[in-house]
Amino acid sequence: MTLEARVLVLPGWLNSGAGHWQTRWEALHGFERVQQSDWDWPRRGDWMARLEEVLLADERPALLAAHSLGCQLVAAWAAHSRHTARVVGALLVAPPDTERADTPPQIAAWTPIARGRLPFAAKVVYSENDPFCSPQRARGMARDWGAPASSLGRAGHLNADSGLGDWPAGMAWLRELAG
Repeated sequence: MTLEARVLVLPGWLNSGAGHWQTRWEALHGFERVQQSDWDWPRRGDWMARLEEVLLADERPALLAAHSLGCQLVAAWAAHSRHTARVVGALLVAPPDTERADTPPQIAAWTPIARGRLPFAAKVVYSENDPFCSPQRARGMARDWGAPASSLGRAGHLNADSGLGDWPAGMAWLRELAG
């Protein structure tokens, strides 16, 4: 896929493995993964600073392809950055509900969830049986972020185990966000 904007891949907690749609998109399309210093015990401020650093290192506008905690990263970063105009749009896939009582301790500090309207185009994609977020909470985050939401039915956490493969429907949404 040829885009005017560069695509930054934002994995969630524990990163995205070989069969994950994000990893496949990197290999197929040359997208750039934003590498974090600690995938196991992510610190929101550190992840936000790293995203800012990568965005400022290149003048081209960026599209963000976020999964799981990467969605929370986008919302938190957008609430604090003065450089949100560098982002054309964000595909936010399987946002986790970090405010749940059973949130793992490694990501419990990612509260409260940033709920401000995003200053760029966005789309939330969720699953009806995501173990980390109910459909109601996913739709609520989408509403707060000012983003339309689409359900992929009962597809789990929309990761490698979900069998999305190269996920052409996700690429189509990314193209739409690119304008």
